[in-house]
Amino acid sequence: MSTSPTSAAPANQQPGPGATSHGRKATDTSRSTPRRDLRAIWLVGPAMLLLALVIGYPILRAIYLSFQANRHLNPDTGMFVEGGFAGFDHYLTWIAQRCMSPNGTVVECTSGMLPTDFYPALGITLFFVVVTVSLETVLGLWMALVMNRSFLGRGLLRAAVLVPWAIPTAVTAKLWQFIFADQGIINSLLGTQIHWTTDPWAARFAVIIADVWKTAPFMALLILAGLQMIPKGVYEAARVDGASKWQQFTQITLPLVRPALMVAVLFRTLDALRMYDLPVIMISESSNSPTAVISQLVITDTKQGNYNSASALSTLIFLLIFGVAYVMVRFLGADIGGTQEAGSKPKKSLLSRLRGGSVVDKKKDEQKAEIGRGDVTDQNNAAGAKSTQTADTAATGGQR
Repeated sequence: MSTSPTSAAPANQQPGPGATSHGRKATDTSRSTPRRDLRAIWLVGPAMLLLALVIGYPILRAIYLSFQANRHLNPDTGMFVEGGFAGFDHYLTWIAQRCMSPNGTVVECTSGMLPTDFYPALGITLFFVVVTVSLETVLGLWMALVMNRSFLGRGLLRAAVLVPWAIPTAVTAKLWQFIFADQGIINSLLGTQIHWTTDPWAARFAVIIADVWKTAPFMALLILAGLQMIPKGVYEAARVDGASKWQQFTQITLPLVRPALMVAVLFRTLDALRMYDLPVIMISESSNSPTAVISQLVITDTKQGNYNSASALSTLIFLLIFGVAYVMVRFLGADIGGTQEAGSKPKKSLLSRLRGGSVVDKKKDEQKAEIGRGDVTDQNNAAGAKSTQTADTAATGGQR
């Protein structure tokens, strides 16, 4: 009995590449769609929920209270009423200087009322922010450059620099209050009688000096972290190319440390906008003092029992800080996320921007020119040899 060539294959023969069973397909499908790992959510979720309660609830509560009315006199009944929806009245109290009169009508705020100190306090706050952050950035960058060098005792210097930043602000304020006293160290060293705590501009500069002394190490610490991320080979290549110290600083150090520098400026700016304890302890807690900031007005208004209007002012401060942070992150390059914009074009070569060109680049150009001239000469010689060979061949054929 003959066996047909088309008979079934032996049992031990493996199926072809395309011959897969239904069970194999189901297994491959189940492996191609793995389960989503939820362990990260369970680990991070409680912390995020706690932050939402601690940070989110006070913000939402302050916004809600800012639209509620204080206890006021109803002009129709002549009796005091509690709460109620106030709309934007509390915001207009600070921005448009609209106050409530004793008879329950809205009038323009007069001198001596707390809202009249809003714009002077806002100006002083912005003045402190601009001056202190500028000085702290320059001093912090200089301190970071010094601490980034290799020398004996560098670790001790880094630890000593952080001491002012580690001291509590209340202690720092009392320390500088003693230094700037009428019979304090500053007047004794200068031989003058400057009233640092009562003269308006002297008091402001005293607060600036104390704030710069305390927070410049914080700027230096953040900038130092950025400096240590710069590869040392970049400076070695720049020195080989003949770059000066100033060119290395402007063309290498500043561009590469800019992300860390802008983050440090952002953090310090937001902190300066919320300044409160240093001028209050060092100079005065009065809302009309020469160093009064907008945070003092919130505390003063709260002490007077005006919680709703104080909440409105707190919301205005929050919006101010949020706006400054948005501008610095969106337009000034404070990349707090550590990412760069996708599709950004590569910058021009760092060393090619050095003034006067690069010695190495010039030598490379000369070598390329010599190689190019040699190639042209070789091509000409080859072409001449080929033409000579062609002529000889033609002459030999003619003789034949």
